[in-house]
Amino acid sequence: MITIYFIIVAFLLILAVFDLFVGVSNDAVNFLNSAVGARVAKYRTVLIVASAGVLLGAVMSAGMMDVARHGIMRPDNYTFHEVMTILLAVMVTDVVVLDMFNTLGMPTSTTVSLVFELLGGTFILALLKMNADPALAVTDLLNSDKALSVIIAIFVSVAVAFFFGVVVMWLSRLVFTFNYKPRLRYTVAVFGGIAFTALVYFIFIKGIGDSPFVADGVRAWINNRTLLLLAVSFVVSALLMQVLHLLRVNVFKVIVLLGTFALAMAFAGNDLVNFIGVPLAGLDALRDFIANGNGAFDSYKMTVLMSSAKSPLSYLVIAGLVMVVAMFTSKKAKNVVKTSVDLSRQDEGDEMFGSSKVARSIVRATQDIGDVVSKIVPRRVHNIMDRRFNSSEAVLAQGAAFDEVRAAVNLVLAAMLIIAGTNYKLPLSTTYVTFMVAMGTSLADRAWGRESAVFRVTGVMSVIGGWFVTAGVAFALCAIVCALMYFGGIVVMVAFIVLDIYILWRSNRRYAAKSKEDKKENLFALMMRTRDKDIVWDLLSKHVQRTQSFVTGFVLEQFNAIVIEGFAQANLRRLRDCETALDEELGQLKKYRRQELLALKRVPDNMAIERNTWFHLGMSSDRQFIYCLKRMLEPVKEHVDNNFNPVPEEYIAEFEPVRRNINELMNLTQQMISTNRYDRYRETLAVADECKDGLSALRKRHIDRMYRDNGTSGLKVSLLYLNVLQETQELVSIMRHQLRAARKFQAKNKYAFG
Repeated sequence: MITIYFIIVAFLLILAVFDLFVGVSNDAVNFLNSAVGARVAKYRTVLIVASAGVLLGAVMSAGMMDVARHGIMRPDNYTFHEVMTILLAVMVTDVVVLDMFNTLGMPTSTTVSLVFELLGGTFILALLKMNADPALAVTDLLNSDKALSVIIAIFVSVAVAFFFGVVVMWLSRLVFTFNYKPRLRYTVAVFGGIAFTALVYFIFIKGIGDSPFVADGVRAWINNRTLLLLAVSFVVSALLMQVLHLLRVNVFKVIVLLGTFALAMAFAGNDLVNFIGVPLAGLDALRDFIANGNGAFDSYKMTVLMSSAKSPLSYLVIAGLVMVVAMFTSKKAKNVVKTSVDLSRQDEGDEMFGSSKVARSIVRATQDIGDVVSKIVPRRVHNIMDRRFNSSEAVLAQGAAFDEVRAAVNLVLAAMLIIAGTNYKLPLSTTYVTFMVAMGTSLADRAWGRESAVFRVTGVMSVIGGWFVTAGVAFALCAIVCALMYFGGIVVMVAFIVLDIYILWRSNRRYAAKSKEDKKENLFALMMRTRDKDIVWDLLSKHVQRTQSFVTGFVLEQFNAIVIEGFAQANLRRLRDCETALDEELGQLKKYRRQELLALKRVPDNMAIERNTWFHLGMSSDRQFIYCLKRMLEPVKEHVDNNFNPVPEEYIAEFEPVRRNINELMNLTQQMISTNRYDRYRETLAVADECKDGLSALRKRHIDRMYRDNGTSGLKVSLLYLNVLQETQELVSIMRHQLRAARKFQAKNKYAFG
């Protein structure tokens, strides 16, 4: 029997390593985005600084391990088997939840997952134990006070982070303005001194001072001289920042790198418990049971977990090293353009989220309040504020999403909030805090303009909604898994272990496929990052070329499916697949249209004016292709779905030569667009005209045939065939328009085409 528990603990430890890789890959963006997004240093330099912070944070995280041991449950009233059931259910559910939310593309948090999974598993087992033994109360089994404080801290931190993000950024921008470099002479020393002192207080005085690895005498000395240390730190750091500024060193880069170190340290110190806290608790439980349990799986109490964790330094260092390796090697960690950057960027770009009724109401109400306030505030004050917040003067590095002032505020403020929570042993969500700080600073920076506010409010609401969904799903799912394991015993435990292994294998395959899809977005990201208009034009040309080439091939594939498998073979399932594919492609085209329009605003003016007509004609042709196929598909699908008369072989044989001609035309068109070589342009248009004339003659012959047939039994299928002929002719016309638009839009200069 003990062998099974060895396997369970081994599985928990393996999942811990996996969680370290996945967690860092997903969450490294929290402390890398600001430094990399503001372009303050090379990516490798930022990684080295963050790695130092992660290692130090991992060593200091020992106190946080108590959350997994007795922060939620009261292990002294649970048996060894029950504790192992809860811990295994938590880790199994964690994998399922992460896979589920990644598949749906919804935001999640490792901290919220851990806390609510522990809460769900402990709660359901507490109910079962109280049902078996009425003498037990909830407080005997569930650390309700601590659990409540943890939950409140997680969600209150959302509002606190947003509020302080708005206030601190507003004050910082009021001092520095967007054109901040000329104003650094008298302000940068104070700003740098405050930032450095705040980080020193939370990192060294509170963090290292409270570390179990620091001697009691040193800790007492620090606690008795806190104010003196802060004063000395401010004076020294302010003087140092001023000297660096006089030496022409970019002080904001120093602050941002220091903030990156602090936030990475805060992340490791706060989130390490999410990855290894449960497995280490399981390891301690197993050791204690082997030493003292005497084989009593169902009666030996886990009082050992009531004591504070004494995680060996070697375990913490190894965990820190794994996190560092994950940062340097993970492809996910290298993708620094995430949701928070997209929603907080200073300039206009592609909006990831749509518009919602609630968001529109919030934006409208905010604008109304703003109009009322602007009438009350004196005009002179209003003009001063507009000058201080003139974003057109923003000093942005090449490809930066925001400037160094905002990057510094984001990092320093987020690090302070997370380290503060860690010092009070409250596992805040680094994702929540960094995201909401970024949203608050972007709002204070007036980055949410009238053209983008409703989309960004929708995005923030979607992300926050995802957080609450994470909590509910993690709680309910872990409760169900824990109950199944409790009643099913070892067999169900092993079954869930196998299920988790399968999910991990499937997720890796899906991520590999998704990585290939993500590469399609790289072109647009480059267009938005570069400020060279000529480069933007070249990238836009490639983006349009790629879109039109893909649409041509996609349309041909769907056309063949509709007329062969649907119209001729009456395959209803294939027609439904076509309907879904067309709807999805229409949504993609809407997204690409917005991306390309945004890029068109950034190209040289002469090129924008010259190619504007052909750009819109090509874009319209892409959409008309889809609409044409939908008009063809709808009556065919209705005909097949209602089991009407099958299509006569005469119609199928008559249409087949037309279909082959259209295949040749569309393939040739796609080849010319994809290669940007239009040597057969005139020939293709001539063949298309002949195809249209042939379709006109075929349609007229079919109409005459309909008049000759007096019966009504074949009327429905005759009308259906007529619709196919009409829409096929329209398809050829659209193809001609698209080919013409593509050729003229892609031309190197205005003399290259006729």
